Amino acid sequence: MQDQPSAIELIEVVGEFIRNHAMPQLKGHTAFHALVAANALDIVKRELEIGPKAGDEEHRRLKALLGKDGSIDALNRELCAKIESGEMTLDTPGLREHLWETTLTKLAIDQPKYSGYRRALEEKA
Repeated sequence: MQDQPSAIELIEVVGEFIRNHAMPQLKGHTAFHALVAANALDIVKRELEIGPKAGDEEHRRLKALLGKDGSIDALNRELCAKIESGEMTLDTPGLREHLWETTLTKLAIDQPKYSGYRRALEEKA
């Protein structure tokens, strides 16, 4: 059992400190780098929050698509090889959905404010 605060809470506090206390006192390139650091912390936080469940779901979809078990990395390599060879196409049952869900999850972690991502979520709802 982990003691408090959690990694997510620590990341939140550091990001808030950078944005609310450090950045207002910085200028130019240093302020830009502080913003980049705060944004990187946000990505790490979302990866910790979303990543485990998303990885499990991706692994489940890959096993169903390929009809076998294996590590997520091995299954992704096999999927890429099958797509590259033409053995699997967007007409393959489940492939389009898998690629779309994987893409949406990556955007949820990396760029959740991206307008295309927001639009896709609205269309999905």
